[in-house]
Amino acid sequence: MKALVTGSSSGIGRDMARYLNSLNIDLILVARRKDKLEELKKELDVNVKIIEMDLSNEDNVYKLYDKCKKDDIDILINNAGFGLFGDFIKTDLDTELNMIDVNIKAPHILTKLFLQDFVKKDKGYILNVASSAGFMAGPHLNTYYATKNYLLKLSMAINEELRQLKSNVKVCTLCPGPTSTEFTKVAKGNFSVRETPSEYVAKYGIDKMFQGKMIIIPTLMMKLGIFGIRFIPYRLQLIITSFIQHRKTRKK
Repeated sequence: MKALVTGSSSGIGRDMARYLNSLNIDLILVARRKDKLEELKKELDVNVKIIEMDLSNEDNVYKLYDKCKKDDIDILINNAGFGLFGDFIKTDLDTELNMIDVNIKAPHILTKLFLQDFVKKDKGYILNVASSAGFMAGPHLNTYYATKNYLLKLSMAINEELRQLKSNVKVCTLCPGPTSTEFTKVAKGNFSVRETPSEYVAKYGIDKMFQGKMIIIPTLMMKLGIFGIRFIPYRLQLIITSFIQHRKTRKK
């Protein structure tokens, strides 16, 4: 088997690459930081192809597909993404639009193009890495929450379409809570709760992907939290989420 993993230079993507390597699955690793990819490649035993690519550029997303469409990919993992803490009236618009390109447009394009190939073969897995944020609205981390809502709901809809087609292709969504990655550094904030190790999230996500689970939530605490929010009125959800996100914002 062969897997294509975006955002694989650090965090969950890097640990997914390591776990897939332990399963003897060949890899195509994609990220902006070539040096990090080369470091990772040295520790892996399987056949590894690295591609330095900025997926905020739409043309690059199509180029990535063109580079890989003949590689007989079995697994696509859309992991690339980032966030930005702050009030909507104060955050940088260009950064937010860049986030939308990386968090929404890139996985949308790659999912569509590879899914068409997978359906023709009637096999394959797509794992879209969203977030527990995909179940809520997020004051002070607003655009990030919105992008993860998009990715989660899109993936769920595709999952049902494939079920109705009786296709053997699986589209799954990983929705972790706070995880020990570079996310907070990039987003200019910090988590006020204990973070789950990215190694655990990566392994759990891939194991459940192979089981064909539609929504993958790694920890019991997060499962209970997501289950509980359905009973909380929207306004109260917003107040609670706003309080939690506000605590994460670093004071300058």
